[in-house]
Amino acid sequence: MTGYASASSQSKPTGSPSDNQAPQTTANASVSVEIRSVNGRFLDLGFRMPEDLRGLEPALRELLTAKLKRGKVELRINTQREGDSNWPQPQPDQLNKLSRLQDTVQSWLPKAQALSVHEALQWCKGGGNASEKLDEPAMEAARACIQGLLEAREREGEKLVAILLERIQHLRQLADAAEPMLPAIVQRQQQRFLERWQEALVTTGAGQTIPEENLRERALNEAAAYAIRIDVAEELARLRAHLEEIARLLKKGGEIGKRLDFLIQELHREANTLGSKAAALELTNISVEMKVAVEQLREQVQNIE
Repeated sequence: MTGYASASSQSKPTGSPSDNQAPQTTANASVSVEIRSVNGRFLDLGFRMPEDLRGLEPALRELLTAKLKRGKVELRINTQREGDSNWPQPQPDQLNKLSRLQDTVQSWLPKAQALSVHEALQWCKGGGNASEKLDEPAMEAARACIQGLLEAREREGEKLVAILLERIQHLRQLADAAEPMLPAIVQRQQQRFLERWQEALVTTGAGQTIPEENLRERALNEAAAYAIRIDVAEELARLRAHLEEIARLLKKGGEIGKRLDFLIQELHREANTLGSKAAALELTNISVEMKVAVEQLREQVQNIE
């Protein structure tokens, strides 16, 4: 199924600064998650997110595979930190901490270059560990977004079921319209067959050399065989059975896409057989309408898991 959902979450600093804790320069940080889903036979996942959240991909993949079975799904994560567009005001405690960290690194790595002013400001801007604070909000937003996607797909599924049931009802009406025609059509075609049989006998002169009783018996047998060949009552019965099974599956719900695909193929086969065996224009027209309705069913069934 198709679907779209979005969710956002916000991270706020907790606690108050102490003598050894510098004030946070980013008071708030927000995470927004978007998920888009389009139809697909298999589950194809794609992720777009900041590099500092790339470590969440395995957990996000596990969340999605637990809830979704089919479709091409793209998950996007965007982050926004308050103050991203403004340079921070470094605090003495921040600079002291950064200086101690630099001295420790250079004591072990004497050739390490000193931090530039830009690097120091970037560190102060992020508070030194801002990316870590966004992991949990990102996961929280992702869970809410996945739930929103499932709800959207459920609503879409209800609409699809209504459309499919409408198409099924249309096919039933076509079958009901065809059934009363069958006896009259078979009888009419039998009569035409017998008339042509008589014309053939007269043309070939077979009636003068073969006893009339034998010719009549043979004609009746051939007419009966012809009636069986053009009778489509069995095709209509099987078509109705397939329609009942499709309606039952739609009411049952669950993962029914593959079974519906198979039943749609069977419906198409019955409609084709009805058209090939049709001995009257009326049945041919009904067969064409059935094929159109079955094709409409097929298009919609591709959207169901």
